[in-house]
Amino acid sequence: MRKIVFLIHMSLDGYVADRDGGIGWIAFTDELASVADSLSGQMDAALYGRNTYKIMADYWPTAGTEPDATPHDRNHAQWFRKATKIVVSDTLESAEWADVIIKGDELAEKISQLKAKPGKNIWLLGSPSLAQSLMRLNLIDEYIYTVSPVILGGGSPLFPELDAPLSLKLVESKATDSGALVLKYVLAAE
Repeated sequence: MRKIVFLIHMSLDGYVADRDGGIGWIAFTDELASVADSLSGQMDAALYGRNTYKIMADYWPTAGTEPDATPHDRNHAQWFRKATKIVVSDTLESAEWADVIIKGDELAEKISQLKAKPGKNIWLLGSPSLAQSLMRLNLIDEYIYTVSPVILGGGSPLFPELDAPLSLKLVESKATDSGALVLKYVLAAE
């Protein structure tokens, strides 16, 4: 069965954007780019909420072709073009780069169906609101947090209120030269 692998950048105090919606505080370096590049070989589908999808669809189709594109931009743009793109939205009816659109009321059923299909894992990139919904439904299999060495003190929090705690098991951790941490968790065995 395929897994949903969630990757997101966050502050030490659990925010994914500052009070103005900005993400310039993320300690994104070549080390963090290599984490994402190494993951892409394990994934053949990208799962996005509507807002993150729009940002990705505006950027990645041409990002790797620019003369000043980084190796990460070239690698990820190539992966993005090949990957099945799945968007969860109640308002989006069609999208040029999306292969599948899931309505919110179909979320649990459609994600379970996607996980049961053959293929590589499904990469949930960013999309904090969608991630919160999937956390509540216990549909995320792996959590990869890059934790930047900053305390924002407010902004957009990652973690939702849950009906019951999610018990996770740390399976990998790495400190980067920038001071960011890469933490990989899986669901703890019950």
